[in-house]
Amino acid sequence: MGKKKDNNYLVQGTILTAASIIARVIGMIYRIPLNRIIGPEGNSYYSTANEIYTILLLISSYNLPLAISKLISERLNNGEYKNAYRVYRCALKFAIPVGAIFAIVTFFGADFIATVLVHNEMAVYGIRILAPALFFVALLGVVRGFFQGHGNMVPTAVSQIIEQIVNAVVSVAGAAVLIGIGASVAESEKNPSFKPAYGAAGATIGTVVSVCVALVFLGVIYTSYIQRYKRKMRRDKTHRKESEQKIYRAIIITIVPVILSSVLYNITTILDQSVFNSVLASQGYTSEQYNIIWGTYSGEFRVLMNVPLALASCLAPSIVPSLAAAWADRDKKAARQKAGEAIRYTMVITIPCAVGMMALASPIMRMLFADDGSLVEGIMQGGSPMMVLFALSTLTTGILQGIGKMKVPLINTVVALVIHVIVLLVSLRVGNMNIYGVILANTVFAFAMCVLNAIAVKRYLHYRQEIPKTFIVPLLSSAVMGVVAWGVHALLEGLVGNIIATLFAIVVGACVYFIFLVRFRGVSQKELASFPKGSTLVSLSRKLHLI
Repeated sequence: MGKKKDNNYLVQGTILTAASIIARVIGMIYRIPLNRIIGPEGNSYYSTANEIYTILLLISSYNLPLAISKLISERLNNGEYKNAYRVYRCALKFAIPVGAIFAIVTFFGADFIATVLVHNEMAVYGIRILAPALFFVALLGVVRGFFQGHGNMVPTAVSQIIEQIVNAVVSVAGAAVLIGIGASVAESEKNPSFKPAYGAAGATIGTVVSVCVALVFLGVIYTSYIQRYKRKMRRDKTHRKESEQKIYRAIIITIVPVILSSVLYNITTILDQSVFNSVLASQGYTSEQYNIIWGTYSGEFRVLMNVPLALASCLAPSIVPSLAAAWADRDKKAARQKAGEAIRYTMVITIPCAVGMMALASPIMRMLFADDGSLVEGIMQGGSPMMVLFALSTLTTGILQGIGKMKVPLINTVVALVIHVIVLLVSLRVGNMNIYGVILANTVFAFAMCVLNAIAVKRYLHYRQEIPKTFIVPLLSSAVMGVVAWGVHALLEGLVGNIIATLFAIVVGACVYFIFLVRFRGVSQKELASFPKGSTLVSLSRKLHLI
């Protein structure tokens, strides 16, 4: 029973990961018709509005689920159901004014943000439409944190899928409607950029509507669950009643370092775009030219990159309550085991994704975005290694937060960001590397985070990273997979076309990776059994005489 409980974080992380990957696949799919409606220039405005929204969300309430889940988990671990519920109530009281203030400031400050901060004035319409979502996401984050603190990722997972489905439908519809209005405005104002700008703004409506739908869904789930939880509170014999003042202090102490770390970690995209736009403008590029380049990078490559990154971004919050409980019990051995399992699990999945995207860069982009340009292929191939580094740095940041070392990732992020800025400026101004300078700077940033976080994890957990099975075997297996997938696509494309050839190459590549991963002893039978559908994987491996 104890072992089952110990592994629950991985199961719950897998549930959240599966839901997040499904949600991001939906997000990637709807970007295909959206890209065709608003075009590369509209993509730049849409991505800019979303990046600004993401940064403001990080500052205001995005990290509430992580902080609340950690605080609730610590109290539930001691059987303090009443105090855990007080954390939830205080978090709601905290989120409502914070979310409202950020929504109002963003709405009225959209012109300043778009024009002065990111040098992309046509993004103002999308930023203004997204402002109300900041309030609703604050409430949504508190409810998600309540369930995650109980070790239950299912409500969050299902709400994410519902949110993304609604977002997909409304975004495409909104873009289609507003781009028509934008065309009329563009004609009357003698500025063709109004058309894609209005289309991008229409797409952001989906975010606002989808967040509201997800909030209503979780509200219904919470209403049905709270009655059972109140019965547990009645059986709670804890005499120590935490004051609201103490809980607010705990929320702030927990969340501020996480917020600062997350903002610095994610601000690179906004910083990159601002520097990229200004440097290319000084080099003689027009606004339309550098917005098209940035739109290809952010609206195609980064959208695809976010799919494998979903694993790390979901395992990180799912591991926090489990690590917090182990750390509170002073069980470093359990904490080390959980950290090691999460790192291996992440690498086994993200390394082949990166290699596969590198090997099939052009076929995948042609299949998804009908883009056969050398620019997007080069971005894909150059940026693929970045996926693995960002996945590992995100996960190790979550591990450090889970053991209460909130300030450490913040310090590491500041150091990595300074290095990032130096590399970015040198590569753009001196090296004239264009968008590849942005890719290089991000790769260096993620690598620096990985190194600094690894040093910290080793220091506090006395954790020694296992190298061969975690990194070398997945990399070798992925290399074989990449060669086979590329060969299969090359052989079939002339016969069945790019789409079928690409899909078949991906399936064959996945099978080859699995065979070599097991054959090279990258995973043991016991580890295979702990994966989702583990018994099926073990049975299949036996039939193939791999184990």
